[in-house]
Amino acid sequence: MKLRHLAAGLLVGALALTACGKEGSPGATSSGPTQTAAAGVTVEGSSTFAAMQQRGRVVMGVRADQPGLGFQDATTGQYSGFDIEIARLVAAKLGYGPDKLDYKVVPSAAREDTIERGEIDYMVGTYTINDNRKQRVSFAGPYYVAGQSLLVRADDTAITSKDTLKGKKVCSVTGSTPIQRVKDQQLTEPENIVEFQTYSQCVDQLLNNQVDVVTTDDAILKGFAAQQPDKLKVVGATFSTEPYGIGLNKDDAAMRNKINDILEAAAADGTWKQIYDATLGKSGSPADPPPLQRY
Repeated sequence: MKLRHLAAGLLVGALALTACGKEGSPGATSSGPTQTAAAGVTVEGSSTFAAMQQRGRVVMGVRADQPGLGFQDATTGQYSGFDIEIARLVAAKLGYGPDKLDYKVVPSAAREDTIERGEIDYMVGTYTINDNRKQRVSFAGPYYVAGQSLLVRADDTAITSKDTLKGKKVCSVTGSTPIQRVKDQQLTEPENIVEFQTYSQCVDQLLNNQVDVVTTDDAILKGFAAQQPDKLKVVGATFSTEPYGIGLNKDDAAMRNKINDILEAAAADGTWKQIYDATLGKSGSPADPPPLQRY
């Protein structure tokens, strides 16, 4: 699904705090393994890397409203989550440590424009790779493959897949791909479809026994489950495919190849798993690094 449908209301207060933060000031805290900046890095032919060198910093496009993925704490202003840690990993392997990172919150609808204008060096924020977007930007990855899934209460044993939703109240966001898929596939009766403006509202309804299940990308659901693992769980096989990539300048093949090398090494040496286990993995749902789509 397109994650621009994700609840803007998850962290409205935090989004108002800041759109760009520097590590070391209120703006970031590590939620994964410590990344040490590599020395002597070169990326020959990369305009993006040249811009980083000129300013002496990395500007990373991130999200701030997705628990477990890209999240900014409303009180401290600090960033955490799987996507945040992947962004930090890439920066470290390019030679930039925690004190050289800037975080720019980029709404879903503005990602291509922001990349094209050179306002960020790369974007890590539940950014699904697809052919339409490739007309304007380039993608390294995927570093994670999401898919529509189901969030239920921890003690629920009746709902195990999309085929067990008949007679159940299903909640998602109005106008979103997941709720449209529920309707199109007639996964439950029309009167049992519940829609809100944000996923956090759906989760509140689930916890209060007003609905039976929340549906959207499993990555988002894992974030909610990780916050309250004793009360929530993600169940069933995914029933769509959403490969998350790292977006960057369309013409910078050198940087795309370099980031792919970084992701490949992280998958091989266990770093990817460490990052996952420290973030989305807290939901109790296992995952493995996906194969890269080099081009």
